[in-house]
Amino acid sequence: IPSVSSIVPESCLLIVVGLLVGGLIKGVGEKPPILKSDIFFLFLLPPIILDAGYFLPLRQFTENLGTILIFAVVGTLWNAFFLGGLLYAVCQLGGSGLNHIGLLANLLFGSIISAVDPVAVLAVFEEIHINELLHILVFGESLLNDAVTVVLYHLFEEFASFEQVTILDIILGFFSFFVVSVGGVLVGVIYGVIAAFTSRFTSHIRVIEPLFVFLYSYMAYLSAELFHLSGIMALIASGVVMRPYVEANISHKSHTTIKYFLKMWSSVSETLIFIFLGVSTVAGHHYWNWTFVISTLLFCLIARVLGVLVLTWFINKFRIVKLTPKDQFIIAYGGLRGAIAFSLGYLLDYKHFGMRDMFLTAIITVIFFTVFVQGMTIRPLVDLLAVKKKQETKRSINEEIHTQFLDHLLTGIEDICGHYGHHHWKDKLNRFNKKYVKKCLIAGERSKEPQLIAFYHKMEMKQAIELVESGGIGKIPSAVSTVSIQNINPKSLPPERVLPALSKDKEEEIRKILRTNLQKTRQRLRSYNRHTLVADPYEEAWNQMLLRRQKARQLEQKMNNYLTVPAHKLDSPTMSRARIGSDPLAYEPKEDSENLPIITIDPASPQTPESVDLMSEEPQGGCSGLPPSPEEDEEGLVMRVKEEPSSPGTDDVFTPGPSDSPSNQRMLRCLSDPGPRPEEPEEGEPFIPKGQ
Repeated sequence: IPSVSSIVPESCLLIVVGLLVGGLIKGVGEKPPILKSDIFFLFLLPPIILDAGYFLPLRQFTENLGTILIFAVVGTLWNAFFLGGLLYAVCQLGGSGLNHIGLLANLLFGSIISAVDPVAVLAVFEEIHINELLHILVFGESLLNDAVTVVLYHLFEEFASFEQVTILDIILGFFSFFVVSVGGVLVGVIYGVIAAFTSRFTSHIRVIEPLFVFLYSYMAYLSAELFHLSGIMALIASGVVMRPYVEANISHKSHTTIKYFLKMWSSVSETLIFIFLGVSTVAGHHYWNWTFVISTLLFCLIARVLGVLVLTWFINKFRIVKLTPKDQFIIAYGGLRGAIAFSLGYLLDYKHFGMRDMFLTAIITVIFFTVFVQGMTIRPLVDLLAVKKKQETKRSINEEIHTQFLDHLLTGIEDICGHYGHHHWKDKLNRFNKKYVKKCLIAGERSKEPQLIAFYHKMEMKQAIELVESGGIGKIPSAVSTVSIQNINPKSLPPERVLPALSKDKEEEIRKILRTNLQKTRQRLRSYNRHTLVADPYEEAWNQMLLRRQKARQLEQKMNNYLTVPAHKLDSPTMSRARIGSDPLAYEPKEDSENLPIITIDPASPQTPESVDLMSEEPQGGCSGLPPSPEEDEEGLVMRVKEEPSSPGTDDVFTPGPSDSPSNQRMLRCLSDPGPRPEEPEEGEPFIPKGQ
């Protein structure tokens, strides 16, 4: 039902399905299953976190790491203590039912309910397609606040069993936060490096390559949980560290397997989590206390809004791209709670926390409110506020190149200024990675250059060696692309050509020369431009036709102009006939172009007016300027160089030809009567301008 899924998030629908299934099971007299914490933390949560960590948008995450850490650490601590303190005050004022709940129990409950849940955030934010900045801020906060939640949960749980809590215990608890977070990251990095190193030797067993990714990631999570470190941070660190090296070593099919198996696995886990939430709501024992539940819900919203506003005011003092009020609203509104809080509440021991059922009821109420109310209304609010959405298309190569160029530029500017910002340290890390780490963790030549360029060089080397062996190396241009090389089929040699036989030493020497020099000479690729692209034949024909018509019009205008210009020292017809008789070769027209104008040019000075010796213009219908005939349109002007100089003492004249036909007589009369005199051309101006 598309109309329902466009309004209600999938997580809400799955919880409703869980409620219906739980009610059905309870209706037939059976006991519905409850989402046990061991099943949740050991089997359902790791696939979702590994999928998020392995495909984490690393650039946005690292650029906003400071903001994410402030929201995750300071924001979660603020929420936990604000909630715990206020709820303790409510319990003291709330009557006999709440008086027995102490400060430690309230602080523990505050630490459970204060953390933003990554599963709920992923489920809702991926459906509304929010922009990358807001998505990574809220989702990154939900991932990294796990360390704070784990520390506070175990800390208050331990303190509850103490008779007296000393200052030393509080200081040790504070330091345990660094141990849990840094320890989790360290465990993840170690397993990520081991996975990358293992993938270096799997070229002969491609089938089990994806298994190493899942195996080492899960071992990182279990090892962290074994020592009460942050398992979520270990999974994220292992996924981020292993991905670039593993993908350089494994095959394309293995990469596809990892991608789709992780997506399927995380989707199944997410579905089971939300269904089990619904079933557990029906099956669990509940203790409803209006004062405590409503106070919890209200204080959760107030603490989230106040925390985001205060922290954003502080963060914007240091950010270049400021967080706008719209962004702050979405960050505060996107603080969803989910199954992690429920599982942590379910783990509480009745011995120390007799009010566990009331805590679970309040946790489920907060989860339902955030997932249903906030999850369903965040999409229309995003549209109403016109918050920027995520770009669905991938970035083009042009954008990637310019992004890298700007990174290099900013790194250089930071070095010149002496300001060691994150571009400087990122460049240092990249250099160290390229110089040392890649050589150890990536097999073959791919450790030295990107995979695409390595593949291009490999293909070019293969084709070049084949062409040398077939004798076709002389036919290849010096700069040629891979596509053009692949399209070359070595032709069979003509029978009369005999190739000299190459000795083994000579052949090895040629191959060595190719290996050392061919890649270097071809690293500069030919770029496409409008001159090298294949032209459309119809477009070329149209262009030729338009050019021909344009030239014909210009020629017609020029001829009309020349006919109104006074003749150059016109002689009588008798003198003209005498000159033609004395030099017939210079004025002989072309055989197949009787009616075409003829220009004879003196090669000594082709740009001066004196260089024009003879011009024939014979339009249809006497002296009127009619359009040129089709033959004239096709042939144009016929230009001929005089083979012999004209007879001395005579001037160049305009004459139609050697014969004395009536049409020639009309032409001479037209030339002898020039009409009104136009303005004289300026001195030095060519009679026929260049380019015409």
